[in-house]
Amino acid sequence: MSLTRRSLSIALAASAFAPSALAQNAALSADDKALVDRAVAYLQGMTEAKGRFVQTDARGRNSQGSIYLKRPGKARFAYDPPSGLTVVSDGAAVLVKDDRLKTFDRYPLASTPLSLFLAKQIRLDRGVSVTRLARHADGFTITARDGTKKTAGQISLTFTNAPMQLTGWAVVDAQGRQTRVKLVGLERASGLDAGLFTMKNPFRQTQKGPGRV
Repeated sequence: MSLTRRSLSIALAASAFAPSALAQNAALSADDKALVDRAVAYLQGMTEAKGRFVQTDARGRNSQGSIYLKRPGKARFAYDPPSGLTVVSDGAAVLVKDDRLKTFDRYPLASTPLSLFLAKQIRLDRGVSVTRLARHADGFTITARDGTKKTAGQISLTFTNAPMQLTGWAVVDAQGRQTRVKLVGLERASGLDAGLFTMKNPFRQTQKGPGRV
């Protein structure tokens, strides 16, 4: 998998770390902080969910697929053909499988922003700084970056107000490249199949190199 494809898949998996850092930015007004608190409460209450996504990369290329979430710890992003990508968090690691390139990569869940969203308790003190809250006619967008300045780039999450719902996000990397994800029909679910959140390496006999399992 090329660095670009890996970066895009991990950006997708990094959907919701921004609102977990409300307390880090004293410049937000009391009303803004209350709105971010609502977003955190909404995410905290989403123990299981499913929906569709449409992803647009920095070159304007579109891909789409299905998203499944089961907190704590588990998520699945299944890209439609011809992409060949599947991204799974199994509770301990984020696994990225590319059927087209026959690669299988593993990243510790704790080292990805996804861990903040999938945690049993969404924390407000993880060193992420909310830099902007923009209000729209039907919702709002929260923009945040790494408050420790160890990681460049930023993420913006968009919500509707009534009802409160996450509708998408945009990630800007250190080179200024933007990846946008639009969620379609994200809804609460129950009894999701445990098999959605496990994935074995089908290429084990041919894998070599760091990060491959």
